[in-house]
Amino acid sequence: MNNLRKLTYPYVGWMAFFIVVPSLLIVLYAFTTQGNEVVSIQFTLENFKKFLDPLFISILWKSIVIAFQTTLFCLIFGYPVAYAISRLKEKNQLLMILLITMPTWINMLIRTYAWISLLADNGLINSFLAMLGIGPIKLMYTDFAVVLGMVYNFLPFMILSIYTQLAKLDNSLIDAAHDLGANHFNTFKKVIFPLSIPGVISGITLVFLPAVSSFVIPKLLGGGSYVLIGNLIETQFILSGQWNFGSAVSLIMTLIILISMGLTKRFEKNIGEEKSERRLSL
Repeated sequence: MNNLRKLTYPYVGWMAFFIVVPSLLIVLYAFTTQGNEVVSIQFTLENFKKFLDPLFISILWKSIVIAFQTTLFCLIFGYPVAYAISRLKEKNQLLMILLITMPTWINMLIRTYAWISLLADNGLINSFLAMLGIGPIKLMYTDFAVVLGMVYNFLPFMILSIYTQLAKLDNSLIDAAHDLGANHFNTFKKVIFPLSIPGVISGITLVFLPAVSSFVIPKLLGGGSYVLIGNLIETQFILSGQWNFGSAVSLIMTLIILISMGLTKRFEKNIGEEKSERRLSL
């Protein structure tokens, strides 16, 4: 037991140095004034009051809306794909999962740059539309481009989460539903989808949380004037040098993410309790 405990020391030290200490510094900056000397630093709530400005609230709201749209599209496109993969033979399932995960092996920055060449005014899509006598259509630096880039980057997480849950589904339950007279739609509605909800919730979590705080995709596909909450935090730390305000915004986003995770966990727990009650009633 002692030897196993010693093996955890490097990991605990790594977490303390790269996670705990930076997190404590963010909290310290968020509640203090800006100053170059320790004696000049004072505790304050002005950094949080500054965020209540309608401009920053609108940026936060737009970030949540974009993240919600991204999550919704990932769910709409990801669930059918995950379901179709789960119905294949095991060998083909592994091949399809490999094909889906292969794009994630490439750096997100490179993948996002690829969309610029596709969506630009003289890009591949507008060139094709020009051949048909349509366009050019303004695709870059719009909400459409940002949502498209996020869906492309985060869709594999939704597919893999739902597929993992569907792959564990007992096929005997589906056969039993058919034997009892249920058609394919009712079987999906009453058996398959309810049992896949934990995977759906995990997929929503894995997509919404990074989407709401993303800054690379909005910056490249949305243009320099396109600001979401992630871009605001980046600007405060890198360009403006307002580390205190940037830390306050980061702390606010952390609280929002933790609340979202808590609500998601509670929703998943309620679903589990309902399933247990149904089994007891049967």
